[in-house]
Amino acid sequence: MQAGKPVLYSYFRSSCSWRVRIALALKGIEYKTVPINLIKDGGQQFSEEFQTLNPMKQVPALKIDGITIGQSNLSVLKQVGQENQMPWAQKVITSGFNALEQILQSTSGKYCVGDEVSMADVCLVPQVANAERFKVDLSHYPTISHINKALLALEAFQVSHPCRQPDTPAELRT
Repeated sequence: MQAGKPVLYSYFRSSCSWRVRIALALKGIEYKTVPINLIKDGGQQFSEEFQTLNPMKQVPALKIDGITIGQSNLSVLKQVGQENQMPWAQKVITSGFNALEQILQSTSGKYCVGDEVSMADVCLVPQVANAERFKVDLSHYPTISHINKALLALEAFQVSHPCRQPDTPAELRT
């Protein structure tokens, strides 16, 4: 079987998709992006075509050598309900960051675990973006903020950023 370029079915703002983009960039793996708009037309992830690819109806979905791998967390926000999303997200993120800030006191170097980028870092940057989106006060998390800043300076994190994706609306591009 000839290996083709992996295909990432992604939504620019999805933190789960962002983690996959970071990992692919860190590994230097070229891939094709197929944007799946989670809002337009009631959510393109619910289309028959996408459901055939990923019956979970979620992004990201990464197709490599005919195998599709999927994962997401937008469904949780939908279950919480629009009016409860902000307080719920703030509570959950704050709880996680309180613990993480303490853990990082003993594990961090330049990044979350020493001076090499790890899976923890791949997860951290999108979660900090979620914290900013849901207006969590990051001043309580100096270690997280410092590490996030260092990671955002790396090319893999820059090219994978939501504002640089093909499906990012023009008003959100930088």
